[in-house]
Amino acid sequence: MAQDLLLTLAIPALVVIHLLVAPYTKVEESFNIQATHDILVYGTPTTDIYHRLSSRYDHFDFPGAVPRTFVGAVMLAGISQPIVALVGFQYAQLIVRGVLGLLNAGALVLFKSNVQKAFGKSTARWYALLQLSQFHVLFYASRTLPNMFAFSLTTLAFSQLVPHPDKRARALRYKLAIANLTIATAVFRSELAILLVTVTLYGLALSHISLGQIIPTFVVFFATSLLSTIPIDSYFWQKPLWPELWGFYYNAILGSSSEWGVSPWHYYFTSAIPKILTNPLSTTALIPYALWNDGTRKQAQPLLIPSLLFVAIYSLQPHKEARFIFYVAPPLTAAAALAANYVFTRRTKSAVFLLASVALVGSVLVSFGVSTAMLVMSSLNYPGGEALSELRNLVTASSPDLQTVSVHTDVLSCMTGVTLFGQHPYPPTDSRPANEITFNWDKTEEESTLRNPEFWERFDYVLAEDPAKPIGPWETIGVVEGVTGVELVKPGTHSRGDIESGQDRIFGRGSLVRSMKEAARGLTGGWWIGPKMEPKIHILRKMREGEARRAVTE
Repeated sequence: MAQDLLLTLAIPALVVIHLLVAPYTKVEESFNIQATHDILVYGTPTTDIYHRLSSRYDHFDFPGAVPRTFVGAVMLAGISQPIVALVGFQYAQLIVRGVLGLLNAGALVLFKSNVQKAFGKSTARWYALLQLSQFHVLFYASRTLPNMFAFSLTTLAFSQLVPHPDKRARALRYKLAIANLTIATAVFRSELAILLVTVTLYGLALSHISLGQIIPTFVVFFATSLLSTIPIDSYFWQKPLWPELWGFYYNAILGSSSEWGVSPWHYYFTSAIPKILTNPLSTTALIPYALWNDGTRKQAQPLLIPSLLFVAIYSLQPHKEARFIFYVAPPLTAAAALAANYVFTRRTKSAVFLLASVALVGSVLVSFGVSTAMLVMSSLNYPGGEALSELRNLVTASSPDLQTVSVHTDVLSCMTGVTLFGQHPYPPTDSRPANEITFNWDKTEEESTLRNPEFWERFDYVLAEDPAKPIGPWETIGVVEGVTGVELVKPGTHSRGDIESGQDRIFGRGSLVRSMKEAARGLTGGWWIGPKMEPKIHILRKMREGEARRAVTE
């Protein structure tokens, strides 16, 4: 039916919308986005390999805490390359992220299809509505985190765990699930070994699959994964390497991940899962009801038990982040959809079911509203990417006679959206417009270097969180704001006007938020509830000797 097709197409459509609304990236995504850029631009040399890689590829200068796999970046670059060649390199970052987002969306569509085959169209519709009203999966689907490269594989695995009546088909599906989880574990995220174990033990406990079927499947796909990741990553890192073994040693053996923060053991259950599922009824009513109710328990158990066991065991790891358990969102949502469908189809049978159905519909609408608000708020959290874009436009418009401009980007800028794709919209081999200004970029972090006055002499512009940090005569020509929360402004409260010197111009979406705030207060008699914006990145211009400060006009 048309509504089923629309719900299916809404999954990739909303992934793309989230990408377009928030096109910039954060530091957690930087390794894969930079690696994909370098592969697209510099290729894979076959001679003088070490020199050519180490002098051009970003990961030699910024390797990160542990080496990460290049398998995902190679895949994205390979798929994206013909599309980039067709539409232009200036759109490359959007294309690369779009490819990843659509791969994850495709896995979710397949999962929905299997839910429909097993549980019926109405349950699949509830699954789609609950999934589409969740913010996190749709927002992160196109983000180049290792977790999101693994997400499509885990979702494909869970799609095979949806109950099937035929015993032989069920065994084959379990083998496919184990194959996908093995690849995800060996290549992208070693902690998924826990999920692999919980899925396997559940299948063995219910005799869905035998040990004789499991072992060959695991061995074949584990060996295939190693034969992929070790040669590829040893080539790019120029040393023998299995990245996920290093990651496991760093996080699990050394416990070094705790340096990034520690959360209580119950964090995933009390905070992360409710946040990921968005709809409060999913965790407080629907999932418990799906397990309790005789009409849904048998269907829900294969999805819930391995997922919740994975989360419970993984909770022993002190460092916790919601993105580490995104994988369980589809199966938990499917279980919630089973309960939602059971209740909704009985809405005419009793007042209790009717009231529960009204609450369900209302909760979905509220969840869509909350997710939309979260998307708007999150899109305001990339001041580095906005500052980079605004600087390009500003320099091009105000200094058309310049041929070369040198820019320093500080740590916060690089953590909140500055990428190689943004810095270099034209690769070295491409012809560029005749009047195109050449930008030379620097992201030095060493404090000793930054305290040297001579270091700052070579830059024309600086993107900096602290405008006092650059040494020498600099003027702030604009500021990019970032969201810090939600504010409630009452009538009679003075709205913060121009900032810093009183003359600095607000660039980017902060300017739009400010205009909306002023308009809303004019209509509401002074009330405003919305994003609270604060200065994040200052755009500084070097003042040459004898030069007076310039006013920046709109």
